[in-house]
Amino acid sequence: MRETFQTPVQPDGSTALDALQTAQRLPYSDLAVAIRSLLTDTSVQVPARLVQGLPGGGSLFVMPAMDNDTAIAKLITWTPGNAGTGLPTIQGDVVVFDITTGERRLILDGPTVTARRTAAVSLVAAQYLALPREGPMLIVGAGVQGRAHLDAFVEEFSVTDVVIASRSRASAEALCRYAHGLGIRARTTTCPNEELSRCSIVVTSTPANAVVLDAPVLDGTFIAAVGAFTPHMRELGADLCLHVANSGTIVVDTPDACHEAGDLLQAGLDVTLVPCLRDVVNGATNGKRGPVLFKSCGWAGWDLAAARVAMRRTA
Repeated sequence: MRETFQTPVQPDGSTALDALQTAQRLPYSDLAVAIRSLLTDTSVQVPARLVQGLPGGGSLFVMPAMDNDTAIAKLITWTPGNAGTGLPTIQGDVVVFDITTGERRLILDGPTVTARRTAAVSLVAAQYLALPREGPMLIVGAGVQGRAHLDAFVEEFSVTDVVIASRSRASAEALCRYAHGLGIRARTTTCPNEELSRCSIVVTSTPANAVVLDAPVLDGTFIAAVGAFTPHMRELGADLCLHVANSGTIVVDTPDACHEAGDLLQAGLDVTLVPCLRDVVNGATNGKRGPVLFKSCGWAGWDLAAARVAMRRTA
């Protein structure tokens, strides 16, 4: 039987979804399919995002994208000072418009879209580049993105063994309890570098204000680094990045990473030479044997893919 949702309708006839309602319309399996489809769609246009610094250290992001049917604008604030305060670091909305009529069709919860589409992009990269897929999995950073990646990889790869590290012991233990509730084995660690020799899937989803991994990486390890999205941020040490560049494969989410991927830029790598996820999906790359590093910086195209999924499930 078709799933139905009760949602508030705005005066103009559009639908505004809260965090839970947004999540319900964005299952990871559907998001992964939509992301792969978007990367082969020549009608997609994604102008450069505007990032405006705000007093106090935050930023306002304005991120448009469109295809022949739908236009979206993602309007979010990023406030790193909110970390640990109970307030979210990302707040805002994704507004979805009909191209033909100009009507506003949906308002999606911005942080939920960001979390789920980012995890789904990592999932797509892993579908093409990770072997083996069953883990164990190391998650460094136990916030919203850590949980989203846990959900995505448990659902789609049947990961059953997870190790969690966080600068906040309480956050690590909370995510560990959540993992137990999913029926998987989970434990915390204060030394994530020591787990690199045991975990074949690694996700770093920290605030990216310090290096959290810099130990050698074994062949067969897949790392998705999603926390750093400016040239001044990083989670991975230079030696780790250079090791993967020399012995394995580095892939970025989009060409925009050439000026955003702080982990790679601070390691002295020429990111313009690194293949992007579109190349991988379209079969234009041949990775070396060895470790894989997928560097994700974010892109409004991923939000457009999420909007496509949400629109189909709302119709």
